[in-house]
Amino acid sequence: MLVIVAPGQGAQTPGFLTPWLEDATFASRMEWLSTVAGLDLVHYGTEADAETIRDTQVAQPLLVATGLVAALELFPHPADAFSLIGAVAGHSVGELTAAAGARVITAEQAMVLVRERGRAMAEAAAVTPTGMTAVLGGDRDEVLAALERHGLTPANDNGPGQIVAAGTEAQLAALADDAPAKARLIPLSVAGAFHTEHMAPAVGHLSHLARSVSVHDPRTPVISNRDGQVVHDGRDVLARIVGQIANPVRWDLCMETMADAGVTGILEMPPAGTLTGIAKRALKGVETFALKTPDQLDDARAFVQKHGEASPIDTTPTWRMVVSPAKGTFHRAEDVADAEMLPPGTTIGDVASLRDTTDIVAAHGGQVVEWLVEDGDLVSPGQPLLRLHPEGAA
Repeated sequence: MLVIVAPGQGAQTPGFLTPWLEDATFASRMEWLSTVAGLDLVHYGTEADAETIRDTQVAQPLLVATGLVAALELFPHPADAFSLIGAVAGHSVGELTAAAGARVITAEQAMVLVRERGRAMAEAAAVTPTGMTAVLGGDRDEVLAALERHGLTPANDNGPGQIVAAGTEAQLAALADDAPAKARLIPLSVAGAFHTEHMAPAVGHLSHLARSVSVHDPRTPVISNRDGQVVHDGRDVLARIVGQIANPVRWDLCMETMADAGVTGILEMPPAGTLTGIAKRALKGVETFALKTPDQLDDARAFVQKHGEASPIDTTPTWRMVVSPAKGTFHRAEDVADAEMLPPGTTIGDVASLRDTTDIVAAHGGQVVEWLVEDGDLVSPGQPLLRLHPEGAA
């Protein structure tokens, strides 16, 4: 099983776009997305220095545009991707890249949203002096206890021994004076305390804009930063991306879901390296490919062919799938067992795991075509549970 991942802010480096722009088609597509974003992304990806592209308003659109255009280089015929990709996921702002790649939103919608996301987060960060510090190593419980003691948020939980603390500069200074045993603290060069309550004003702005965005259900499973669940309702995908601005990124849970789904290969879109590095440490035995430069494209396509297999979701005009959000035991709701028609928003049951129980909703409703699982079956993330024929469809 192949998972495509998109990195978040901090992955950019000066000049990383230069080799990609030697291709005229890549360059023209970047110019188009630059126009949509209202930024000269070609300049920022080739000539701007590290401090300039660290700016939230620059870094975020630059990363999303790069991932989207590089995806078209990797998959010249985008429809081919959906027969090979088992799931997609993005880290923080990379979720917009993943959502557009899964056809939840268009590339142009993604660029408008990321432009406004970057502006709103920069404005929120300017209100109070805040920052982020990577906490590497140490006992997980002790690290989390230290963060709580100083009022900090574990803004990025990237797996064993990799937690990013976020909060005010005073709170981070107190943590530095009271570091957890055997932990190494590395202050990060970021503009503020992302994925914390300090970003609440940005959520409000994006929520207002998102109400006007038309969405589609994803063509391939999307793994959410919020809780690692597989999401297959386009409206929920977008709502989660907006809410995530002020909530922690649970990349550890995303990787758990990948493992539960049977991932064998993870390919990271450019500027790659961060997420594949985490995966190498956390997902032993899973092959990784960091796509950094265009001269790797042939090898990347070979990697895709090696690990790719058809997504269990096959969208057609005549029916819809309801899929499992997580690994666990499926329990079907008693009142739907014999139903022939389900209204939109019907809860069809739940999936219970060792961690929690998640209700499963048929967001669109429709006529029951067939149940693909039985009550009490063990299911994996993204596994189809129920096939529905949309009411009113021809």
